[in-house]
Amino acid sequence: MIDYIQEHFWTVLVVINYLLALSAIFTILLKNISPTKTISYILVLALFPFFGLVIYYLFGQQYRKTKIFNRKHIVNSSVIKSAENSIVLERGDLRAINEQLDDKIKLVKLLKTSERSPLTIRNDVEILRNGETKFKRLFEDLKQAKHHIHVEYYIIKDDRIGTQFLDILCEKAQQGIEVKLTYDDVGSRLSSKMKQRLDDHGIQQFPFMPVLFSSLTGKSNYRNHRKIVVIDGKIGYIGGINISDNYVNTPENSRYWRDTHLRIYGEAAKVLQFHFLTTWDFVTDQTTQIKDSYFPETDCEKNVAIQIAASGPDTDWANIMEAILTAINNAERYIYITTPYFIPNDQVITALQIASKIGVDVKLIIPKVSDSWIAEQATNSYIQPLLEAGVEVWRYRKGFVHAKTMVVDDVFSTIGTCNLDNRSFNINFEINALIYDKEESELLKSQFMKDIEDSEKIDADQWQRRSSYNRLKESFSRLLAPLL
Repeated sequence: MIDYIQEHFWTVLVVINYLLALSAIFTILLKNISPTKTISYILVLALFPFFGLVIYYLFGQQYRKTKIFNRKHIVNSSVIKSAENSIVLERGDLRAINEQLDDKIKLVKLLKTSERSPLTIRNDVEILRNGETKFKRLFEDLKQAKHHIHVEYYIIKDDRIGTQFLDILCEKAQQGIEVKLTYDDVGSRLSSKMKQRLDDHGIQQFPFMPVLFSSLTGKSNYRNHRKIVVIDGKIGYIGGINISDNYVNTPENSRYWRDTHLRIYGEAAKVLQFHFLTTWDFVTDQTTQIKDSYFPETDCEKNVAIQIAASGPDTDWANIMEAILTAINNAERYIYITTPYFIPNDQVITALQIASKIGVDVKLIIPKVSDSWIAEQATNSYIQPLLEAGVEVWRYRKGFVHAKTMVVDDVFSTIGTCNLDNRSFNINFEINALIYDKEESELLKSQFMKDIEDSEKIDADQWQRRSSYNRLKESFSRLLAPLL
């Protein structure tokens, strides 16, 4: 038997591969996932021995139903329940919101029934354009912290801007301020020397879902793509800008980076705090002590209505995707979207087409040159059906646009971490702020129009005449789109 295996080693391996592949295919079929994704996985398993199995086991597991997080301790905390009760809206507030939002109130109801996403009204916000603006404001707030600093990021690097950020955390920890830091183990790059320095200063730090070889797993599934900072339970930061020199426009950076972040002062910071504590409870693998001081009374006098939408394998529903779809379907005048990666599902494509065909002004900004060749080609494969429906597609040419924003009808806008692609909708941990405010929506709209000036509009006729070679690249990349 051993002699036979040695003599037919590769044949035996191939047979084992296809037995495992058949088992995987059987499992995929029983899951009843989308036909497109099912066919993609079956093709990869059938046509690419060994490689197909690796792809499936890295990207094909479904965790939303089994849940990575056990949130029972956090959800049942008396402190959390007390904080939630403190932001329940009065009837007068609800009437004012109803009048302001009109049909957009469906968004609020959607999230309230699907997840713990209370509508908060006592908030003051600042839309921060680009990394240099965000870091200046963030560093000011960090230096003023009086009780605690809670940080959760996909990417933290100990480069120039990252070291400045971590230096401030060390200084605050030395002053007796509680500092908790969690970072994604795939996205982040912290040297052992820096980690030791953080430990020496008393900073509690934990990686999110550690991997053995982070440099080789840049696209592995179920990564924490969220970017959250909570300061003293009153100030929150959320958006697309990570902690790295790449996100700051300096003379040293050859590529201009266009991004958007949001500073929140008020009740919505309590919701960000809840999501941070959920993650912290998971990464520490121990019961988290939840303090009343994490949820202080709000003294904000402004009234900007905000919901925090989180989605990922820890949620029952794809909350952010559902919110985006609801906003598109209820648009009456315009929909302006900016995203670095546009690899949508059929629902989003159809919703945008219908909106445009019934007279809604639909504009989409994507990068002219992406930081991912295959993502760029896959994105290009979705442009034609949008153009045919009258959607305006603009390609940002000043640099790389990484902002993830949408604004609808001068009433609703969203800023966060979620791209318009399968990975953000269904795989990674994401978080967005949904803002129901005319003034902030108009501000985001004006920034969108400024970005239009730095973009080129795709001409439908010219696009239709692109080469067969380009179409082939796009079609091949699109086959892999459900896996990206």
